[in-house]
Amino acid sequence: MDIKKIFSFLVIVFFCGILNAQNFTRPNDWKKYRKELVVQGGASGFLGDLGGTDNIGKDYSPADLEYALARPALSIGYRYKLNKTYNVFTSFNYMLVTGDDKLTSEPYRNNRNLNFKSNIFEFSTRFEYSFYASRPGHRYSIKKTLLRRKRGKAKEFIAFIGVGCFYFNPKGKHPLTGESMNLYDLHTEGQGLKNGPEQYKRIQLSIPVGFAIKTRFKKYWSLGIEFNYRKTFTDYIDDVSTTYYNKIELAEAYGSNSVIFSDPSLGLIPSATVPNADGTGAQRGDKQKDVFMSMQVTLGKFFPPKRRKTRLRSKF
Repeated sequence: MDIKKIFSFLVIVFFCGILNAQNFTRPNDWKKYRKELVVQGGASGFLGDLGGTDNIGKDYSPADLEYALARPALSIGYRYKLNKTYNVFTSFNYMLVTGDDKLTSEPYRNNRNLNFKSNIFEFSTRFEYSFYASRPGHRYSIKKTLLRRKRGKAKEFIAFIGVGCFYFNPKGKHPLTGESMNLYDLHTEGQGLKNGPEQYKRIQLSIPVGFAIKTRFKKYWSLGIEFNYRKTFTDYIDDVSTTYYNKIELAEAYGSNSVIFSDPSLGLIPSATVPNADGTGAQRGDKQKDVFMSMQVTLGKFFPPKRRKTRLRSKF
């Protein structure tokens, strides 16, 4: 999925929302819901070079997700309402992402036989626009005002875009022993060697973009669901990006495990991993940047402002 298309969609929805946004019952009611602590839990997904469906990979498209590889996603965050419709949301997020060529029947990816998993720790801040701002119920909860009380649980749609910073560290399973090893230290594509790429950095930026739908209940609680799609600027979350490197030079520089994790292919496609006729390495991955995402249930607690006590002044 192209990030430009996602952004264009959010811009369109944004301006449509301006025309259709609802107001709170009274001008300052929104201030009661200005501060919100949010916890989230759900599943994470990854779009990169490894795994995927049984077809040729589709860059950035959730259609290429391997749902069997969904892993936990947990978050805690704080939302602050700037006004009736604009919010700022800051959160700390943990996700486990993984990919495995064994799960796809697409011939070339299956023959490649690579795998990885990585913890992702992300800190992000995003700008939100709320559509259909929720209304409070009737202040006295009178039984005859059912319509107004129903409005007190009105749904709220949020669209957002922001910026994040995350840390990742890919690990892979040894094809023979099953031992988990740190792929960063193995330089599997010849990072740092002659004509090889530079070693990648494990701290990177992300662009979170997505939407959330929630409803208020018990006056100062909220429950909802959120989809968060992160565009990144690295192609190495799964430790795969460009071409196979010369195995002899890998062994000399980084040892036998570097060679094993660089090319554990099954040998089902002859010459799939040997250098091309012009001497360049065979394709191991593509240069499209990686994406990770999450779908989470959200639970929020509002902290209304404390009422100021009125002091009676004596006239004498």
